[in-house]
Amino acid sequence: MRLLGLDPGLRRTGWGVIDVAGSHLQHVANGTVRSESGLPIADRLAQLYDGLDRVIIEYGPDEAAVEETFVSRNASTTLKLGLARGVVLLAPARAGVPVCEYSANLVKKSIVGTGHADKKQIQMMVRTLLPNCEIAGPDAADALAVAICHAHHSATRRRWHAGRDLEESAP
Repeated sequence: MRLLGLDPGLRRTGWGVIDVAGSHLQHVANGTVRSESGLPIADRLAQLYDGLDRVIIEYGPDEAAVEETFVSRNASTTLKLGLARGVVLLAPARAGVPVCEYSANLVKKSIVGTGHADKKQIQMMVRTLLPNCEIAGPDAADALAVAICHAHHSATRRRWHAGRDLEESAP
């Protein structure tokens, strides 16, 4: 199964693609989609959408996972991040790719073991879990962490549903 992890941001949206076979994770690609800060917000959102659309077409993920964003004290910043997050959710959905969301604390806890890990800890664990991975930057590392988190949680969810389905079909 191929997973796309996404870390939303208006300036930079990180993305990471991994392949999952059982408990084996393999790095495929990662990077950042950028928008130009001097442009009107609509044009910046279009840049994000177009960049993510290219990633989705090139790598053909089966599922996508998006990190939920925190609320800033600055209302304007929160609104802009919310707009970017909407595009990040929309791009895979429009391509027919199922999308799951994970809180930042759950992603950190799944990767590092604590919900308050810093970016260096995230990058170190991503490199450990995906050997020989050249990370394109902190936003890409966060996106790979989201993909890894989704790999762990979706596998558990599938096993749980399979067990429940077996119970329901038993005589």
